[in-house]
Amino acid sequence: MTSSPKPADATAPEKNDFIRQIIREDLASGKHAAVRTRFPPEPNGYLHIGHAKSICLNFGIGREFGGPVNLRFDDTNPAREDPEYVEAIKEDVRWLGFEWAELRHASDYFEVFYRSALKLVQDGKAYVCDLDAEQVRAYRGTLTEPGRNSPFRDRSVAENLDLFTRMRAGEFPDGARTLRAKIDMASGNINLRDPAIYRIKHVEHQNTGNAWPIYPMYDYAHCLSDALEGITHSLCTLEFEDHRPLYDWFVDHVDLPRNPDLYQPLLDAGLDAPVAKPRQIEFSRLNINYTVMSKRKLLALVGEGLVSGWDDPRMPTLQGLRRRGCPPAALRLLADRVGISKQNSLIDFSVLEGCIRETLDAAAPRRMGVVDPLKLVITNLDEGHAETIRFSNHPKDPSFGEREVPFSPVLWIEREDFMEVPPKGFHRLVPGGEVRLRGVGIVRCTDVVKEGDAVVAVHCTLDPDSRAGLPGADRKVKGTIHWVAAATAVPAELRLYDRLFTVPDPDQDEGGKTYRDYMNPDSVRVVRGYVEPSAAALQPEQALQFERLGFFVADRHDHRADRPVFNRAVTLRDNWAGKAGG
Repeated sequence: MTSSPKPADATAPEKNDFIRQIIREDLASGKHAAVRTRFPPEPNGYLHIGHAKSICLNFGIGREFGGPVNLRFDDTNPAREDPEYVEAIKEDVRWLGFEWAELRHASDYFEVFYRSALKLVQDGKAYVCDLDAEQVRAYRGTLTEPGRNSPFRDRSVAENLDLFTRMRAGEFPDGARTLRAKIDMASGNINLRDPAIYRIKHVEHQNTGNAWPIYPMYDYAHCLSDALEGITHSLCTLEFEDHRPLYDWFVDHVDLPRNPDLYQPLLDAGLDAPVAKPRQIEFSRLNINYTVMSKRKLLALVGEGLVSGWDDPRMPTLQGLRRRGCPPAALRLLADRVGISKQNSLIDFSVLEGCIRETLDAAAPRRMGVVDPLKLVITNLDEGHAETIRFSNHPKDPSFGEREVPFSPVLWIEREDFMEVPPKGFHRLVPGGEVRLRGVGIVRCTDVVKEGDAVVAVHCTLDPDSRAGLPGADRKVKGTIHWVAAATAVPAELRLYDRLFTVPDPDQDEGGKTYRDYMNPDSVRVVRGYVEPSAAALQPEQALQFERLGFFVADRHDHRADRPVFNRAVTLRDNWAGKAGG
């Protein structure tokens, strides 16, 4: 799939982080005539919010500099990969608002990788090693002690070629041998101490089937994939900084531009092979508190049933954030706010919530709903009274238009909007007190109906002169509350989500506790409430603000007009501000 990148928005302010400065310098010096980047996920899990930063960076640079961006799946470890993840990743990238120029896979280049490895063996720069994984670790040394040469390091080129071709033919069992680069066992950078290039794995691959009993290691396959695709700037997170010398070593010693016979299989298969020497540049990853982003821990949360699945709205996965109601524009805004730097930092969860609020405040229409209903009966209106009241769909944007909301004498209001014995400063409905019903007028509480100690209804009278357009409409009262008409309200399921963990750092290890011990028991609360008819009629994934309650989204899987389900994306204010550790 090939498409031209969208041009940069000429009205947007120019971004000037250190990566973009490098790119501008490379273009100005003539080092590169154009820019080409890529997003290269491994399809062994669902993407999370940390990946969103990398997606926005790579595709954002493509848009700004008019260069193509590839989506490439690093599918070199088939035992951990699944087509389900491939499709989810493609969906996530598109949901974020980006389209790739070409869809590639590391497996597209397996023959090239193999030929390149043969070249390294022929040049005396790689050898077949019979040490097992534990022995390799023992020979590798430590950060303060050099490693020792493998006893198989000095095998002849002929013997190494024989053994490697037999590895390729599938003659040896898993783990029996590896192909290793011959670099420097005394290097201060442990990554250069004769790293593995190939390992034996008799595992079926999702794209190549059983054609390959050996698979390349990530450090080897990744850099050559970049080179073959003509990637100019290979952008990755800081944990790969120590891998950069190895990245450059493989690119330099395979030297694809001067060995076109190596990548001839690509040309034979009709694939483009621009071939370049890419430059790896590292940046800090996106870390957010009150969550975990390790794939192992996310998998455990799903596998142990601690969440409902990868798209559980409490999960930091893009699928979870999407289902919760986080709009893609909020993640793009977050990426801009966090910025690009070399300094690792921990971003407070409230920054993400603020981006969601800001985005939805501008984009979400307003509706009325009640999550904890209490009946309010207006006793001075006829029992059969019915009318409609016009409401603006967005108080800040007239282009959203208006809607008609049914009104009748029996309403549902929020239980917390009435108190028999109010504390000081309570400005909503109390016995004998007045409050304004949103869009209707002023009501006075005349009676409280109870069953035992529980309040089941309040009776009120409506001041007719306080209706819109009448002389008393401007009469001042301190409180205004929202409502839905009981006669036309639609019962709805409302899922109130909060942070998944109770502490900023769930990975902390105090007294033998794990992240499982810090799970927030109030991270989801499912309530039955009522919503106005126009809210129930919204389509799945359509966002809205339930006035005074928060920003919600119609659930993408479970919502139906006759059985509405809404997920709360975020409250109207930061409820965690001032909490201990928050």
